[in-house]
Amino acid sequence: MSLDKIDKEILNFLQDDAKITTKALSNHLQLSLTAIHERIKKMERNGVIKKYVALVNPQKAEKDFKVLCHVKLILHKKQNIQKFEREIAKLDEVLECMHVSGDYDYILKVQVKDMLSYREFVLHKLTTIEPVGSTQSTFIIDDVKHSTRLKF
Repeated sequence: MSLDKIDKEILNFLQDDAKITTKALSNHLQLSLTAIHERIKKMERNGVIKKYVALVNPQKAEKDFKVLCHVKLILHKKQNIQKFEREIAKLDEVLECMHVSGDYDYILKVQVKDMLSYREFVLHKLTTIEPVGSTQSTFIIDDVKHSTRLKF
């Protein structure tokens, strides 16, 4: 799907506030309610808009211990990769899992309550996944920049 200028403006508004009304969008963009509604529905149908979420403050939710965990698999066989990815998808502590190039095979973004919780995660969940060969953890001191927004 090709996005025109108006679609991009709608996406910018929705990324700032997913609860913005079609009436407010209509006023900002000088388009009818129907036109705004149809454009949003089209972007949803075509997968441009995947879903709407609430961004939770990790400190208020007692999940503000963040770790980038580098994972190396024992062997790079298709079945190992598929097994690892299937198992990692089940772990609530893992917010993101990226298959990467370089010294490690994956980088996980893990968010838990504290160091003890992270230790329990590594010992009882992560390292029990059979293809995992080794891990290296990098503890996040501070988020200098964090965004979920794509700029159009």
